[in-house]
Amino acid sequence: MTFRFPVARAFRAAALCTAVALVPATTAGFAQVESRASPEFAKLFATYQRIKASYVDPVEDDVLIRGAIDGMLAALDPHSAYLDGTALNRLETMIDGNYQGLGISVQMEEGVVKVVSPFKGSPAEAAGIKAGDYITHIDGKLIYGLDINDAVAQMRGPAGSPIELTVVRPGRDTSFEVSVTRGLIELEPVTSELKSGNIGYISVNEFSADVGKDVAQALMSLQNEATGRLTGLVLDLRRNPGGSLDEAVTLSDLFLTKGQIVSQRGRSRRDTIYYDAESAFPGDAAAGLPMIVLIDEGSASASEIVAGALQDHHRALVMGERSFGKGSVQTLLPLTRDSALKLTTARYYTPSGRSVQEGGIEPDIRVPQLSDPDAERRQRLALRESDLRGHLIGEVAAEDEALERDRLDDPRFQLTAEQLEEQGIEDFQLDYALRTLRRTGGTAIAARDR
Repeated sequence: MTFRFPVARAFRAAALCTAVALVPATTAGFAQVESRASPEFAKLFATYQRIKASYVDPVEDDVLIRGAIDGMLAALDPHSAYLDGTALNRLETMIDGNYQGLGISVQMEEGVVKVVSPFKGSPAEAAGIKAGDYITHIDGKLIYGLDINDAVAQMRGPAGSPIELTVVRPGRDTSFEVSVTRGLIELEPVTSELKSGNIGYISVNEFSADVGKDVAQALMSLQNEATGRLTGLVLDLRRNPGGSLDEAVTLSDLFLTKGQIVSQRGRSRRDTIYYDAESAFPGDAAAGLPMIVLIDEGSASASEIVAGALQDHHRALVMGERSFGKGSVQTLLPLTRDSALKLTTARYYTPSGRSVQEGGIEPDIRVPQLSDPDAERRQRLALRESDLRGHLIGEVAAEDEALERDRLDDPRFQLTAEQLEEQGIEDFQLDYALRTLRRTGGTAIAARDR
């Protein structure tokens, strides 16, 4: 990221709450207005004049101009947006990792606050908030139609202070209240743990700065902690909404020795960029260690780049649920010192040429989260890119049937959440990945044919 402060740090933070892969703009050039657009601009100016002259109350220019800008961007896609000083300041607090609140990523859908994902280990996750939940009231006050910044501001507050959310969860007949105690949200992008059987577990929660280096250090620590050599590695990208494109490339490069990692293709040739292995890390840091990548419907953008690259190169077996399906790149175009456009400028493709836009990354082995009693209902109504109003259409149209998961009963996945709890299994997907690696005994497991 090459932006100057404060723009740089604030834009890096955008990845933590908007599920985007960000790349910097080297210039802020403005497109020349074509002469044929003049009649349309005339309509815009005439509307402005009518409102100024005839609206029931006086309207300030900044209100009308901001409304026009928001309207133009809303007509494009759900990831293009105008960011002004207020939004940048809010995002800057996130990159510092010291903001106080609930620890959830949210977006507006039809005027309602919808949870994209709770951050791992956050007060919201501990209270039971799940991806796909709708928040309709805060402390009994209706927030429908509220600006997203205002809604987020109401959810923020001093650590230790309580807040009551009214939640509507797809699959349930009635709304319910959830009490959450706000906390100090310290964003920890990478965590690791040595599991039994000398299997390393690394969780990446978001793609902020230096994630690739952090994973490399975590892997080295696991290798030092293990008794003997590691026998396998689980890379957990579940509920990871994405972030920096550069960090996604760096993390992929950590485990790849050759070939393409991802490509982005835009409107013109200059927007087409290819990212190859061996650009950040030499060799495979895990030395061919059997590897499983976990994904779910909350894995988006940069997470899908990593999962797609390791899957296409047969470096890892991908498990879990189909990912979010955000296959577009946003470029940051500064307008003034405290405002900018976050504009969709390209689509990205996996090494084999697959676009994940709409369809997402399909796991090699679908593993439902049986330890979550609401998982089945939430999967049927899960929010993905294809559900967002105005989303980009994938270049290869996919039949609805192709995007539906296999509904046939699988004898491996018949236990209930209650039965798993009795066995002490809190995370079935992770448990299944670990058992798979233990069964392999250190042999390669990546799928060879797709």
